[in-house]
Amino acid sequence: MQLKDIYTPEVICCPRDTDALAAALLMRQHHVGALVVVNDIKDDRTPVGVITDRDLVVQVMAEGLEANSTSVASLMRKPVIIAHDTEDIGTVIERMRSHGVRRIPIVDHTGVLVGIVTLDDLLMQVVEEANALVQTNRREQKDERQLRR
Repeated sequence: MQLKDIYTPEVICCPRDTDALAAALLMRQHHVGALVVVNDIKDDRTPVGVITDRDLVVQVMAEGLEANSTSVASLMRKPVIIAHDTEDIGTVIERMRSHGVRRIPIVDHTGVLVGIVTLDDLLMQVVEEANALVQTNRREQKDERQLRR
């Protein structure tokens, strides 16, 4: 299955000059745990980083930085780990594992942000596929019982 079949198209973004306080407010307002940092929200939605609620806690609060004067550009994970919408979910699961990230921005063939996929999205897909396999096995058992009557 390809990412374009499961990614979330509504991505909350911010430009790299956004301060940590504004980023936290955006996360709260939209009920998300991460923002994709882009070059320009309107014209150039090319991902340049990701900032998470954990980044804000560990890097801003725990270090006593001023949230209203610390830019997300100084906090975001670089380089940004991305995936293309046509990639297979297995490939992206491996990329998440190898880079230790829980969220990956999804881009189209031009590199423009089209969505985001999270560890939870991928886990749900894997569980659905595993459930389909279990149902196949149960169906086979049911058919066999009916045949043997």
